[in-house]
Amino acid sequence: MTVRALPLPPTDAEVDAWTAVLAAAQAVDLPQGPPPARTEVAGRLRVTPARGRAALWTADGGTGVAALLLFTDEANAHTAFLDVLAVRPDARRRGLGRALWEQVRAELLAQGRTSVSTLVDLGGPGQAFAESLGFENVLPMAWYEQDVRPQRPRDGDFAPAAPACASAVAPGYELHAWHGRVPDDWAGPLATAHGAMEDAPMGDIDEKTERWTPQRLHASHRLILDRGGEITTVAAVTGEGEVAAYTELVLPDPAGPRALQYDTVVAPAHRGHGLGGAVKRHMLELALHRYPGLRRIDTTVADENIPMRAVNERLGYRRARPAAYYQLSL
Repeated sequence: MTVRALPLPPTDAEVDAWTAVLAAAQAVDLPQGPPPARTEVAGRLRVTPARGRAALWTADGGTGVAALLLFTDEANAHTAFLDVLAVRPDARRRGLGRALWEQVRAELLAQGRTSVSTLVDLGGPGQAFAESLGFENVLPMAWYEQDVRPQRPRDGDFAPAAPACASAVAPGYELHAWHGRVPDDWAGPLATAHGAMEDAPMGDIDEKTERWTPQRLHASHRLILDRGGEITTVAAVTGEGEVAAYTELVLPDPAGPRALQYDTVVAPAHRGHGLGGAVKRHMLELALHRYPGLRRIDTTVADENIPMRAVNERLGYRRARPAAYYQLSL
């Protein structure tokens, strides 16, 4: 059994092997989902966030893989995120997962980390493996899916499925949308609105929230673009130029059928006006127009975030499978 660290950035052959491992594992563990897109896998392996440093390992000629993100911002220099640890189904029960974990653990200790977290789908082999290592559930949540497949109208032609309501917003607000990098003159107000995420449920996750600035906002959007993806932001704004609510939609592979609903935030002073639903409805309208091949939007919501769960339910999201942030103290 051999585990080796991958050089950064990995070669095309190493990206292909990594993608094959993830595809084989998902075909068994999550057969209902689309296979991982190579564009997304390559982007995540080759472009590391500005606030972190990546470490990659492969086992036994590419039958198992692991990816660790070591945060480099001062507030989180004590922790890290285990992004991937996967083994091909036909190579399981041979200790490959444990061998990969030992390399990850050694790197965590060498870097002085005192905790590590990971996102786990519940009820499958990932949960059992994480719990065998001592990880604990610190934030229960679930994946939700919105089906946006075309529907067949009466004339026999295909047309995109329409959202439940036409795009509208409460009096006193306007809807703005930006594809890609948000313009400089809106980066400040949007960063301020991002700060409203501080009251979102975070359970006992040992990761500190960085203060949002225009620079951090641009860096997060640039990361998505550099990885080959696309992002659209929709905001409800006031006449004074304040961002009262916003939502972000990301396509890790713009040619693929799947999108990810990122943050949706309503600033506390503007809650109770239906702005969360308004920005999401408008986002869906734009996405259906821009991406005719889009079939599904996925998002995660913490179990205790009852208001956002209610918004998603009204928009047609269904609970797909339970998940959780798991954390280990070292």
